[in-house]
Amino acid sequence: MTITGLNHIDGNWVPAASGAVFERRNPADETDLIGTFPDSDAIDVRNAVDALDKAAPEWAAAPPERRAAILEAAADHLAAHSAELVDELIREEGKTRAEASMEVTRTPMNLRFYAGEALRATGATFPAPGSTTIYTVREPIGIVGAITPWNFPLNIPSRKLGPALAAGNTVLFKPSEITPLMGQRLVEALLAGGLPAGAIALVQGDGKAGAAVSGDERVAAVTFTGSTEVGRAIHRSVGPDRRVQLEMGGKNPVVVLDDADLDAAAALIVKGAFGLSGQACTGTSRVVAVDAIHDELLEKVAERTLALRVGPGSGAAVDVGPLAGRGQLDKFLEYVTIGTDEGARLVCGGVRCEDDALRDGFFVRPTVFADTAPGMRLLTDEIFGPVLAFQRAGSFDEALALANDTAFGLSASVVTRSLSAAQRFIAGSRTGLVKVNQPTTGMAMNAPFGGYKQSSTQTFKEQAGPTLMQFYQSEKTVYLSPDA
Repeated sequence: MTITGLNHIDGNWVPAASGAVFERRNPADETDLIGTFPDSDAIDVRNAVDALDKAAPEWAAAPPERRAAILEAAADHLAAHSAELVDELIREEGKTRAEASMEVTRTPMNLRFYAGEALRATGATFPAPGSTTIYTVREPIGIVGAITPWNFPLNIPSRKLGPALAAGNTVLFKPSEITPLMGQRLVEALLAGGLPAGAIALVQGDGKAGAAVSGDERVAAVTFTGSTEVGRAIHRSVGPDRRVQLEMGGKNPVVVLDDADLDAAAALIVKGAFGLSGQACTGTSRVVAVDAIHDELLEKVAERTLALRVGPGSGAAVDVGPLAGRGQLDKFLEYVTIGTDEGARLVCGGVRCEDDALRDGFFVRPTVFADTAPGMRLLTDEIFGPVLAFQRAGSFDEALALANDTAFGLSASVVTRSLSAAQRFIAGSRTGLVKVNQPTTGMAMNAPFGGYKQSSTQTFKEQAGPTLMQFYQSEKTVYLSPDA
């Protein structure tokens, strides 16, 4: 089935003003055209902002109970259509069935969580002299621009649209051009749940549409998840007068100490490195292993990696699906060449799959490098693909230093049986997420998410926590006296 996607502006489903479209094809089979979608530009964004600006007062005044009920109803809609959504997510983004099912299940749970936030927004009172009352109230910030990535095209947008709408804001949503259908499906669910049609706008397209979203000064806040390069451009565009929340890249290490269970370590490393075909910001891209266990661990990881089954996500016995597009494939192959040219040893993988059944898709063999040295691009650059680099350390202190030797600071893990060593690692790790005996990937829905260094603006946490809703609200302080 071929789909004709549309923008949603001012309560109507419309093509791009220019009439331009782009295609999205199945990454497991380039011959399979999923559909065409609006190739939007600044005119479409301006029209969307005009409409959201007009609709903002009515939605801001909606009772919190109504906002909560709408998010609950949208969650119900997604849950009722989960089977179709899983199939569409596999086809559009390339996830395995297990990965797609997990995301489709998680997304309505997110909306239900944020429905509760609509009812929990509170102010505070402060001691004051005489009959004066001092208190704070929270108000919607205005129009929120949400620019989202393709690797979790339902889950991540729901973590932005959910709290933005719960707070009473109108939302301008620009999903990735790699997963436009999932963006459209999420908006359809919100509308089916009863969201006023003018409270949300969907603008499809590439970077020019995203730049127009962040560049419109009527957009009061921009929330973005994606690459550090694009995030920095958005930060410059938004400037100091508006609010911005950026969650960006990662170069996430697993440190393995000499007391570790090496079978357990190898299992969690392979899961973190090659789940989602390595296309996760929290994915494991480095292993720092102390000398005593380095070689044995490398052997175990390579053995597990070679056993991974690569194929279309729709397959019943598939561990690793395709890369999301030709750009990801080209980047993967480029970094395999860079790694070997810089002197790293290719242990396994590093090639495109040439099997007849996989030739029309963007399939590659999960890849492990060893004998890397600080400064190599395998250790410094975010590849966003199934490439894992091993580093050797002589001690705990050296392993921690190597783990921190990166411009990023999103997620890190240590594998050890020692509580003392784990606590030292937690204290010394310069990352926003620290895990012990767990993969660098995966997180609880009700826990804060965000990184350090070039992984985040480090302003407001995403997903949960005390600062979650503050990004989407303005705080007003009131001084009230009963008489003049």
